[in-house]
Amino acid sequence: MKILKYCPSCGKESLNWDGEKKWSCPNCNFTLYNNVAGAVAVVIRFENEIYLTRRNRDPKKGKLDLAGGFIDPRESAEETCQRELYEELQLDIDISNLKYLRSLPNVYQYKEIDYNTIDLFYEYSVPEKFEVNLETSEISEALWITLEELKLEDIAFDSQKIFFKEYLKNI
Repeated sequence: MKILKYCPSCGKESLNWDGEKKWSCPNCNFTLYNNVAGAVAVVIRFENEIYLTRRNRDPKKGKLDLAGGFIDPRESAEETCQRELYEELQLDIDISNLKYLRSLPNVYQYKEIDYNTIDLFYEYSVPEKFEVNLETSEISEALWITLEELKLEDIAFDSQKIFFKEYLKNI
């Protein structure tokens, strides 16, 4: 992890990282916590197929990903699912049809900083397959893939690999 050096309170090059979740300044007793961030991932499903996206930027550029993202302040996880599916796929969903599946911890590395996340997994079933106009700044491709064809090594994030390993057992 990229270590922050300068204290935002006193300005001295004195911040110490505890190796897990906080920086502290011995000069002015300032503490900065690297708290866990909430994120959602949505399995869009039609029969035995799921809709995955291919990441167009780091981290994990080129790998497959579930639609989703970070929860904004004052936003529920379900509202995040709705917002992210619309932003990424222009898919307008009814949040009452989201099915919560489970949560898993993850580490999201961005610009040399590790963000600890809690990833909340949802399933959203659709009555028919669809295609969308992509927001290509984040996604290079979206594709329907059968559950049998899914390869865990093609998935971007460890939490999603763990999720799919269990998800595929229970199908």
